[in-house]
Amino acid sequence: MTLKMKRNPSTSKAYYLKEQGMEFAFYLCGLVAVVTTLRVITHTNPVHALLYLIVSLLSVAGVFFSLGAYFAGALEIIVYAGAIMVLFVFVVMMLNLGKATEKQEREWLSPSLWIGPGLVSFLLLAVMIYAIMTAQDQGIDGKIIDAKAVGISLFGPYVLAVELASMLLLAGLVVAFHLGREERQGEVLSNRSNDAAQANKEQA
Repeated sequence: MTLKMKRNPSTSKAYYLKEQGMEFAFYLCGLVAVVTTLRVITHTNPVHALLYLIVSLLSVAGVFFSLGAYFAGALEIIVYAGAIMVLFVFVVMMLNLGKATEKQEREWLSPSLWIGPGLVSFLLLAVMIYAIMTAQDQGIDGKIIDAKAVGISLFGPYVLAVELASMLLLAGLVVAFHLGREERQGEVLSNRSNDAAQANKEQA
């Protein structure tokens, strides 16, 4: 005697619509991530480029959410789009990068300088597509680890590595600020340029 499972049409339809919605969200977030990443590279204003980078990281988090990796998506938002990018925006605004930096960025974005990196990027993309198309499907064995276990590991056996990584990030920000101040020696390091100009006129 065989038992046949009856499928509920409404349940099957809801599952299909959910799968289609997740697939649409995946491609939409991926497209937004690609476009905003290109704007990060091609934008001449550093602050605007960092804002585009934040949007790109949020789009990557959306890709993780659409794939069901909710913990990875949450880490992408909290760590990268949240803490690290806020520090980057703070340092760039503290350096007070002005018109000279935008002019230098335009010189770096000349087409002659991007021929080599562009060809290498397309070559890597072709290799990746070929590897994906020719790869055979293989099952991956593993177990699901919850956020609690990850937190215990980070602040347990690997707490020294976490603290060293934070110190490395802080050292990089301090060095970037120091180099930026040396390159702009003799200029007014303030966002209130109008007030400084007015003070110079009064002294003259």
